[in-house]
Amino acid sequence: MLNGEGKDGRLGEILWWGHFDPDYSRNRILRRLLLAQGWRLRDFSPRLGPLGDIEAALRGMAPPDLVWVPCFRQRDVAAARRWSRRHGVPLLFDPLISAFDKQVFERGKFPADSRQGRRLRTWEGRLLRSADLLLADTQAHAEFFCEVLGVARQKLCVVPVGAEEELFRPQPFPVRGPDAPLEALFFGSFIPLQGPQVIVEAARRYQGPPVLWTLVGAGPLLAECRERAADLPQVRFEGWVPYPELPARIARADILLGIFGTTAKAARVVPNKVYQAAACGRPLVTLRSAAYPPELLAQADSGFSWVPPGDPAALAAAVAALAAERANLPRRGAAARASYDKYLSVAHIRNQLAAALTSLGLQPESQGNG
Repeated sequence: MLNGEGKDGRLGEILWWGHFDPDYSRNRILRRLLLAQGWRLRDFSPRLGPLGDIEAALRGMAPPDLVWVPCFRQRDVAAARRWSRRHGVPLLFDPLISAFDKQVFERGKFPADSRQGRRLRTWEGRLLRSADLLLADTQAHAEFFCEVLGVARQKLCVVPVGAEEELFRPQPFPVRGPDAPLEALFFGSFIPLQGPQVIVEAARRYQGPPVLWTLVGAGPLLAECRERAADLPQVRFEGWVPYPELPARIARADILLGIFGTTAKAARVVPNKVYQAAACGRPLVTLRSAAYPPELLAQADSGFSWVPPGDPAALAAAVAALAAERANLPRRGAAARASYDKYLSVAHIRNQLAAALTSLGLQPESQGNG
């Protein structure tokens, strides 16, 4: 399909297939961009994912120009593939995470070479390879899909996650007295990938101007972190912050903390919190990994402070260096936002998304500004 002229001359249409959450930030950002670029979106949530192609046939669904299976919906791919192939329509899958990666390397449920591991790898690899185009949120994830799950490189396109910029925009820094402690803020789901226990240990080792270390959220490692911090008055815990209120919570902090886990997956992701913190114009400390654009890693004044994974001493030193120059924090926050604009922004995602669809020979009629 060229120039958005779909079947019967209608505007190009994309069918989103599966039980997905339209309000999840990844889906919401991409759907808004697709609409702004001139696509028409139609949603199909089959009653039984594995039999979705039969339901679509019984409904007599008209073929779109592209079938899109959104993030986390591996279980919907096989049916979507059968139906799309029957109608000569290309299939795009945006997994965001690998089920094999999550169960084996993140959760450690079973070894990669175990019977369960081999079976999961074979099942997922077959699904991912069946797509005409596979999106990855980082180059490191693209390499994983290629090298571990056997996806051909020409089928892979990198489209970053980004932040919802109407919510996450530059925020003024809190006004504090010269002797008032700064706040270093982490928010997350307390999973091994994020390494929240590393933050608590960094607070224990910290030597520098007064800093309050605040961890927001809940998850599997929360109880362990609370126990580790029992004798640390400078460490505080808060419950979940509703998503629309998260920018205001970021605005009350001086330094944002990313992820510090030692899992293999931690080195392949740029988490939502990194995009959101940088979009809000906050200096950020996070682990250094190949998931980030090499130009960003090499930039001297990026607003990012890079530390090795699982290294509380390095994290403590990085926060101390920022706290020692508190008057410089707004400038470093502005640098973080500039880095976001250059490497991680929705404008960058828009270009990558358009390139991905063009690789399938798909181009909408009207190009919006997103």
